[in-house]
Amino acid sequence: MRLIVLMAALGTWGATLTAQEGTTDRTPKIGGTLRSKYEYQTAEGKGRFQVRTARVNIRGNLSAMVAYKAEIDLCDEGQIKMLDAYTTLSPTPSLGLTIGQMRVPFTIDAHRSPHSQYFANRSFIAKQGGNIRDVGAKLEWTLHPGFPVRVEAGAYNGSGLTGQKDFWTSSVNFSAKAQLLLPIGLNVVLSAQKIKPDAVTVMMYDVGLNYHHRRWMAEAEYLYKHYGCGAFAPVHAVDVMGCYDIPLRHKLFTQMSLLARYDYMSDHSDGRRYADGAVSSQGSLIINDYRRSRVTAGFTLSMNKPFVSDLRINYEKYMYGHNAIVKPSEGDKIVVEVVTHF
Repeated sequence: MRLIVLMAALGTWGATLTAQEGTTDRTPKIGGTLRSKYEYQTAEGKGRFQVRTARVNIRGNLSAMVAYKAEIDLCDEGQIKMLDAYTTLSPTPSLGLTIGQMRVPFTIDAHRSPHSQYFANRSFIAKQGGNIRDVGAKLEWTLHPGFPVRVEAGAYNGSGLTGQKDFWTSSVNFSAKAQLLLPIGLNVVLSAQKIKPDAVTVMMYDVGLNYHHRRWMAEAEYLYKHYGCGAFAPVHAVDVMGCYDIPLRHKLFTQMSLLARYDYMSDHSDGRRYADGAVSSQGSLIINDYRRSRVTAGFTLSMNKPFVSDLRINYEKYMYGHNAIVKPSEGDKIVVEVVTHF
């Protein structure tokens, strides 16, 4: 009797999936993002034009349960890079398994695509703390205990984007992220991540708040980065930003967004050992990014819907300690950027 009931249930489930597959639009969707900018460093009196992003992607659904995405950047700081290449299996609307190469779920700002960033340049947290893509598998689960809760957790090689072929490991990296989408417009994000760029295990913990109310958006995020065996002093990073949208009735611009941000990061190591300025197993962790803070102010003019075609104009003011070595591209600057997303 139980066998008959089970067979009937499986038959009903299979018929439902077949019906769903029959209504699935399998047409591939082509998309992409272009970001071109001009930067002028006020202290040096020098400027440059740059194509920062030239992404192209293809994505779609093969059935009600199977989706895919592949994305490549033709100009990521002058290099061609494969970014996303994954398949997502969704046995239910609230459960999904993604396997392949993807952005690791961690932090708020680091998880934004280039077209959905508020500023021309990423925060320190997004650039040095959570900017990781890797190969692995991720489980996504959405709960509804009175409000949506989205949980993501995954395991990854730690090989990065290009070191997959001959990479074998006895331990994997992991990342976990939980988003609490409260009904008052507040999004609470908690995340943790383990990486091992070299011989030292690095643990990162991040907590963030994002609040939307009518035309206002405010966000605050804190990251703590701990290096195993006391190999380097823990890193603290903060990102606080705000945005106010003003609708426009203009032939070219539909909205102006006024923006301000403060971010800070203490002395930072990328987790790799160096000797005589080069990566070496005989070396030790060094300061790759000196302690600094930055104030960014500016505005964005949207030429269509926001984050579709935008003109971003920012001014960045950096503050360093007296012993800091300033990188060529991290001084006071004016940035004018045009972003197109399709």
